[in-house]
Amino acid sequence: MNKLALIIKREYLAKVRNKSFVVMTFLSPILMVGMIVLIAYLTKINDNEQRVITILNESDYFSNDFNSNENMAFVKFKGISLQKAKDSTLSLGYYGLLYIPDEKDLEKVAGRSFFFSKDAPSSSVLDKLEDTFQDRLQQRRLQDLGVSAKDFALMDNQFEINTSTFNGEQNLKGINEIKAFIGGGFGYLIMMFIIIYGGFVMRSVIEEKTSRIIEVIISSVKPFQLMLGKIIGTSLAGITQFAIWIVSAGLLMLVAFSIFGIDPSVMSGSHGMSSAIGGGMPAMVPNANQTMQLYAQELFEIPWLMLIGFFIVYFVLGYLIYSSIYAAIGAAVDNETDTQQFIFPVILPLMLAIYVGFFSVFNNPHGPIAVGFSLFPLTSPIVMLMRLPGGIGEGGVPIWQLITSILLLIVTFIGIVWLAAKIYRVGILMYGKKPSYKELYKWLKY
Repeated sequence: MNKLALIIKREYLAKVRNKSFVVMTFLSPILMVGMIVLIAYLTKINDNEQRVITILNESDYFSNDFNSNENMAFVKFKGISLQKAKDSTLSLGYYGLLYIPDEKDLEKVAGRSFFFSKDAPSSSVLDKLEDTFQDRLQQRRLQDLGVSAKDFALMDNQFEINTSTFNGEQNLKGINEIKAFIGGGFGYLIMMFIIIYGGFVMRSVIEEKTSRIIEVIISSVKPFQLMLGKIIGTSLAGITQFAIWIVSAGLLMLVAFSIFGIDPSVMSGSHGMSSAIGGGMPAMVPNANQTMQLYAQELFEIPWLMLIGFFIVYFVLGYLIYSSIYAAIGAAVDNETDTQQFIFPVILPLMLAIYVGFFSVFNNPHGPIAVGFSLFPLTSPIVMLMRLPGGIGEGGVPIWQLITSILLLIVTFIGIVWLAAKIYRVGILMYGKKPSYKELYKWLKY
């Protein structure tokens, strides 16, 4: 145990004292926050851009249907020809021209209307114009059938069914997806940590092997102790760097957003959505605010301490499993180029966990696919964390599934470490030969 502690200390100090490690530890949060601030700033500028569209309306329809808003302004032409309207729009540098011809029938007016622009128009602009035409056409068609404008307004309201649990608590639409995204964020952190710092373990083994230092080291240390010390030491260095990233990035983001006056909601487009609600349907504002409060309350009631605790458990066990595999790969090859044939099968379960986990947990967090992937050891650190924001027990993850998942991870870790140690024991002294899967299978028998 004393030798293991020395190896862990050596690996940890070797990593944290490395110049590139120190530089990236403090430079990465600056680059990451800078990129986020730049995206938010550009989004803010883009949202403030107002497209100006000219309208030449020769018909008796649509006189008051096109109203300006924050994103789109309308300028109306009267008493000029279509060609002159086109030339004026181009010379003034406006976005486009909407031409509505003179026809007696609304259907013909809509069918012969054109939108002219210098380049291909934005889909958001076309959607706005098409929705306006569609609303008027629907109103006219229903009026022809004897339906009044008031009745049409009642018919046009979108229906949402009321939902509730059997205990009388209100269910919220999309809350399972939001919780899955939160758990998926934790799972994505685990995947990135495994890929980055598992590669560190592999490169460290390759470096010592090619420099022949390994021959001196194993004369006084067992290969298993050396492998385990590398894994733990590198993981501690990674956790140190990761913690610095999270704290410094959070502080830098708060400072940057306050300096540049950026509202974080512009990143998700919620500002525009709230404006649309406030401008278009004033009667729905209280309901919308109440719904937002319910969503906020639901997110607040997520068992965050439990989620963070199990994140640490799955993080540690998942990293130990995969870093053992990376260490075995590093011992089996002579250079990093030869690792390519082994890397993809290693990261494939992580990729499956992310993509299959999202699809399965979104649709049915208690379905067979979600449960299966949350129990399978190579994918459970990610998929189980997607399910855990729903809680443990009734309505959430059954306790037996959680316990089974952790036990399978522990058993798998022990088994993979044992197998990796056998490959490591033989591979660290093998030089000049590219190993195959058949060769690795032979090493497991030694």
